[in-house]
Amino acid sequence: MNKKWVPYILMLLMLGAIFFIRQCQRTKEPAPGPDITRRDDPVDPASKPGRRDKGFDRRVSYLEYSSHAKCRMQCRRISQAEVEEIMREGKINYNKSDLQNARCPRYAVEGITIDEQRVRIVFAQCNDKTVVVTVIDLETDFSCDCPGDDNNYKNRP
Repeated sequence: MNKKWVPYILMLLMLGAIFFIRQCQRTKEPAPGPDITRRDDPVDPASKPGRRDKGFDRRVSYLEYSSHAKCRMQCRRISQAEVEEIMREGKINYNKSDLQNARCPRYAVEGITIDEQRVRIVFAQCNDKTVVVTVIDLETDFSCDCPGDDNNYKNRP
């Protein structure tokens, strides 16, 4: 055999060794385990506690209504479908929101309902649910007598 082929053969052997080592390193990673779903596990990993603190979660599947919000909705003729639409499509008014609330951040979301009411809806977003705190009509001053009425949520744009 010619001596001029020796460097080429050595280079091929080295490349083969590098390729083999890389293949072995890839197979040393543990194989992914089977997907096990338990009845008590949430379907969506983002729904686990502590996972909803990255901004306003617009999923209506977590929505609950306070008795005050239900009273305000009835008085102002605002349906649950309209609240859900505002939650999904409305704009957050950060000046009226309380994101530093100790229990649950409160988001003031504004929008226009199907029947052209300009509303602000305050949502308290906790880890396990989002509570509709109150519903405010920004243009019409309805005289509602709801539990918990005070000056915190006056009709101010």
